[in-house]
Amino acid sequence: MGKHEDKINLLSEMIAFSVVDGRLHEREYQFVWIVAQELGISKNEFNDLFHQELPTGIIKSEFERVQQFYRLALLMHVDGILHPKEEEAIRQIAINMGLNPSATNRILRLMKESPNAMIPPQVLLGHFQEQHN
Repeated sequence: MGKHEDKINLLSEMIAFSVVDGRLHEREYQFVWIVAQELGISKNEFNDLFHQELPTGIIKSEFERVQQFYRLALLMHVDGILHPKEEEAIRQIAINMGLNPSATNRILRLMKESPNAMIPPQVLLGHFQEQHN
């Protein structure tokens, strides 16, 4: 991920999703902070994102959209509480990203069945690439 603006947009979307259930859990905050550190965002800039409106940006490649969907899905599971508002929101976000609803539903089901909510990358990408065949 190159441009600073893209990194901020990614984090802003993750922050917005982390509070969709009306509460920011400490584990959610820590998870997003880890992502911010990996992206080279300072602690001050990261904390400022919690007080800004969600920017509108379009993720161009399907691979990047799938990555973002998966990050959000992991964020949904990180606090150990699967809130119905989170499930509804992530499905709508996936549709807005232009991702295949059938594939997103299968991925969400697999994550729910997994003991740690993680699935192998080849499985994740395989479900989204099925539609291309």
